[in-house]
Amino acid sequence: MKMGFLYTSLLSQPMAMPLLFIALALSFLPHTQSKLSAAYYDKTCPLFKPIMREIISTKQINDPTTAAATLRLFFHDCMVEGCDASVLISSNSFNTAERDADINLSLPGDSFDLITRAKIAIEVQCPGIVSCADILAIATRDLIVMVGGPYYEVRLGRKDGFISKASRVDGNLATSSMSVSEMLSLFESKGFTAQEMVALTGAHTIGFSHCKEFSHRLYNFSKTSEFDPTYNPKYAEALRKLCAKYTSNTAMAAFNDVVTPSKFDNMYYLNLKRGLGLLSTDHALYLDSRTRPYVDLYAANQTAFFQAFAHAMEKVSVHKIKTGRKGEVRRRCDSFNNIKTS
Repeated sequence: MKMGFLYTSLLSQPMAMPLLFIALALSFLPHTQSKLSAAYYDKTCPLFKPIMREIISTKQINDPTTAAATLRLFFHDCMVEGCDASVLISSNSFNTAERDADINLSLPGDSFDLITRAKIAIEVQCPGIVSCADILAIATRDLIVMVGGPYYEVRLGRKDGFISKASRVDGNLATSSMSVSEMLSLFESKGFTAQEMVALTGAHTIGFSHCKEFSHRLYNFSKTSEFDPTYNPKYAEALRKLCAKYTSNTAMAAFNDVVTPSKFDNMYYLNLKRGLGLLSTDHALYLDSRTRPYVDLYAANQTAFFQAFAHAMEKVSVHKIKTGRKGEVRRRCDSFNNIKTS
């Protein structure tokens, strides 16, 4: 009786009619088309998470740089077209894809290999169900945890994007030559605060950077100093020896965190206070009054860093995601199901 009364009352109000039909239509739409959920694949692909854990563990044990490589790949993906696996697309004769933009040429192969292995294993069990974007998101979180970092919730249901163009990359990713003001502006344009930016930069607690990214701080720095005097002198001398032949050997690189390079911890921030920040952008965070309070906070309190990093990564993981018909589930992560060039 109550439902009948409500229905009759709505019918008597012309303005309510569109709302009624919209509500009825939405009630028949599957929630998975518009909402992310940690349990998204529990029924359609129950082996998804166990398969991911096995692939990730094996890869990280065999190739210890995988965690840092995958975290970087994930961030480079999400900051351009959103978290839609667009960075995984290979270029072809019709289109130069994101992964071939200059800033992405140094993305380590270990991360691409991991996602390829995971996708193949999952397709065998659940063909056409799990997106490459979700594989990358889960792999990143699980690898961070595996090397000592914080756990954070990853909601699933992203679709893979239809667009991947190198021309869209510039201006969307921070570079080692940026000032703090430029970095703050970039992150703000994507909805992230100064504190979130500093927390996310803490990802430099693992991984490495190529010598060309910081060589300007090592050689012929100024008329009064051969190297950047903000470096710890012993650290600068070690880097100068390491990178001495970087122009002929472009693969030469140094750990971002020289103290605990394979462990996800707050050592990165402690290093900044000791003159052990590898990149000029790293050290700049300690010098700038807008970012230094957060560097000091995370250097003193690893729990605070982990909480901030986890929160920021959850936010990154849903940045400009595609759901429903705005994306697809690719059969292969490196190519669109139907080749699109724009």
